[in-house]
Amino acid sequence: MKNKTYLILITIVSALGGLLFGYDTGVINGSQYYFSQYFDLDPGMKGWVVGSALIGCFVGAIVAGPLSKAIGRKYSLIISAILFSLSAWGSGLPAFLPESVSLLVMFRLLGGLGIGIASMNAPTYIAEIAPAKIRGTLVSYYQLAIVVGFFVVFLVTYFIGNSATEAENIQDGWRLMFWSELIPSTLFLILLFFVPKSPRWLAIKGLKSEAFKVLVRIHGKEVANEEIRDIERSIEKDKGKVKLNIFAKGVFSIIVIGTVLSILQQFTGINAVLYYGADIFESALGFGQEDVLQQQVLLAAINLVFTFVAMATVDRFGRKPLIYIGAVGMLSGFLMLGATLMTDTVGLLSLVGVLLFIASFAMSMGPVVWVILSEMFPNNMRSTAMSIAVAAQWAANYVVTQSFPLVAESEVNKSEYWNGSLPYFIFSVFILAIIFFTYKYIPETKGKSLEELEDMWDIPEEAKQIN
Repeated sequence: MKNKTYLILITIVSALGGLLFGYDTGVINGSQYYFSQYFDLDPGMKGWVVGSALIGCFVGAIVAGPLSKAIGRKYSLIISAILFSLSAWGSGLPAFLPESVSLLVMFRLLGGLGIGIASMNAPTYIAEIAPAKIRGTLVSYYQLAIVVGFFVVFLVTYFIGNSATEAENIQDGWRLMFWSELIPSTLFLILLFFVPKSPRWLAIKGLKSEAFKVLVRIHGKEVANEEIRDIERSIEKDKGKVKLNIFAKGVFSIIVIGTVLSILQQFTGINAVLYYGADIFESALGFGQEDVLQQQVLLAAINLVFTFVAMATVDRFGRKPLIYIGAVGMLSGFLMLGATLMTDTVGLLSLVGVLLFIASFAMSMGPVVWVILSEMFPNNMRSTAMSIAVAAQWAANYVVTQSFPLVAESEVNKSEYWNGSLPYFIFSVFILAIIFFTYKYIPETKGKSLEELEDMWDIPEEAKQIN
């Protein structure tokens, strides 16, 4: 019991990287109206300030692989926590700093770097410390932390915004919203010094006695003996062939599968709904300002509740069944929303469609993609492959974030035929693609050790380069 408590505690600490991701997503949405007024930003500049963090995320995910290989998962997360804290402090532009949009963007980019590094290392670290039978549940803590962060910051920014006049918020409220992120980011930084290094990373670096000590502390001696034998067998098998040619046929296909799954997660349209939820509720669904606030709270709450559903079922049902169930729910939700928009019958059914989409994503593609990505790659390529897949995910996020308002406000979408429904039908096509892609290419990883999953892939010997 003591070992399990320790395992859960270090999982929660590493998952705080996800909380900061969710918090940062929410804080930019809560503050953007006020800092846009303060700096008198035109739509182009506003989009640049809001989207700049995503560019940082993309770069952060790319550097996360080599960084993680060199210094390990733990110290990579510490660097991300430092970047989070610098970004939170600097984005509020303290009085002694210049009042500059460029400086604000620079700090947003720093925060993005931190998110990108954490988004690869946090689920990887959790997967490498978790026993096979509950690994799906524990990796899901990362997605849970994201939605908790999003929910909490929504309440925080609402409280800050409603505690002052609009003029006060334009002058200082947005700064307080950014500075509020210092609380979770500082806590994340401090707690990381108390978590152990990844036992698999230690073993790969030749520090097997240290790896064994960590495994004993996490799992107890009996399980630790089994785990260290599996890890040693995996390392022994790769001796003299540690370096992989990622463009070789057998290896490249694994990376492509993980990368496409990562991209499809974003092409469901989830961040269009989360980033532009207020716009959807107000302009597309015709709700007033007070109604919008209520719907946003409901949206965040549904997101949170159904993430718990995923955590309770991912190690019982398996990864693929949850994706199928979630895809059907997401498709039904967007078709419901699209149909009511096309037929100009917007109302309760439209709201149910949006909430059904959110609930279905939260119990499937949200957490399950992180679980599969953290499991599916062989030990000696996990850092590199995860880095590529996560970087592609951030690039896809940026594409969706930038293109959604363009499609939503286009003449075609506003035409009498589409009547504002076009984006949701486009997203529906990608959701159908998820069902086909999962059936055809995604392996079921439930209940298998990371070393067993490594043997599942047929990597030809010629794909490996001798050092």
